[in-house]
Amino acid sequence: MRVINARLRDHIGLCDIVVANEKISSIKEHDSETVPVGDEIYDAKGYLTVPQFCENHIHLDYANTAGVPRDNQSGTLFEAIEIWRDRKEAGLTRPEEIKHNALLAVRSCVEHGVGFIRSHADVTDPDLIALKVLLELRDEVKEWCEIQVVAFPQNGIIAFPHGKELMEKAMSMGADVVGGIPHLEPTYEDGVESLKFIFDLAQKHNAMVDVHCDEIDDPESRFVDIMAAETTKRGMQGRVTVSHAVAMGYYPPGYLARLLPKLVESEVGFAVAPRENLQLQGRDFGAPTPRGVAPIRMLADRGISVAFSQDSICDPWYPIGDGNPMLNMDSGLHVGHMLTAQYIDRCLDFISYNPAANMGLQDRYGLDEGKSASFLILGATTDREALRIQPRVLLSVHKGKEVFRQAAPVIEWKT
Repeated sequence: MRVINARLRDHIGLCDIVVANEKISSIKEHDSETVPVGDEIYDAKGYLTVPQFCENHIHLDYANTAGVPRDNQSGTLFEAIEIWRDRKEAGLTRPEEIKHNALLAVRSCVEHGVGFIRSHADVTDPDLIALKVLLELRDEVKEWCEIQVVAFPQNGIIAFPHGKELMEKAMSMGADVVGGIPHLEPTYEDGVESLKFIFDLAQKHNAMVDVHCDEIDDPESRFVDIMAAETTKRGMQGRVTVSHAVAMGYYPPGYLARLLPKLVESEVGFAVAPRENLQLQGRDFGAPTPRGVAPIRMLADRGISVAFSQDSICDPWYPIGDGNPMLNMDSGLHVGHMLTAQYIDRCLDFISYNPAANMGLQDRYGLDEGKSASFLILGATTDREALRIQPRVLLSVHKGKEVFRQAAPVIEWKT
């Protein structure tokens, strides 16, 4: 396959990209004198070429379940968790339904340019139904989308009966990443114990860590501090992701001043779901309602890898969503007060290179010769334009194989 007239970021002029053996074999200046023809030639027509987007944090096993067994009337995180618990106890988590709904969610993400997904799978279930389904799905879609599966203890590790054993079993069955949710454990000490267990388990299986951390409107919820300390102490820099970190938005300046250098030293990444947490958080405060989102700009200003994520698609936590990374990027930049040149001219990093680093993909990810040929043609010419107009994905290629293409929209004016 050869893509001609491709526009690359930070590159003057147009390029031709040659794909062979699932990799980018060459990137050269476009030669207008010798334009190749054939079925394997795609003319990008000067549109922007970027790596496929990465969805750093989503729950595919929850997707498309909103309203069953009931709607989330309060709109809160805690009612959503109760609804999901009731759903499991009522035996409504049927494997065939989970797989059908999850596949619909994956396809929706992919249609918006996603080629890499990290999905949490609820393992607070003695039968590990969701985990088994997502492991099957991971294998079935691998030709057109790469999925990492996180062993996620939705109802806690210490709090849930045999929680540690289920986590161990999940990793032995093939989960890629160790998850957790320390702020929902019965006590602070239990939360710390769960984190130490998580890191021990990750080291045992040579796995990465991705923890739902401090997703609560409580300035005293400070497990991110423990995560940074454990990461540095164990030499796991670059292998740990803090998801949500909502409570950081409420931390006092003095505490943040002590915490931020520890985060930088630990090289933890952050997966922030701005749209979902704007929906869930700050509901009991009254006006003015707090934003309930991690201090995105403060983290990014210090070089910490921040990814914008979907989190949910039509489930008890979030009743809408279709897996469009650019919508999450738009919301994240708005809520983070980041509509400045420093960030809007590199905004696609928040849904590509940053989540790729958090997911451990950086050795094979990107638009360079020798890297995996997983890229997009967007109907825009710059990051700034992409943010402004929310363009279509005109071409998606995953590991050298075309996933889909569509024409750029054409408006026919009648006046």
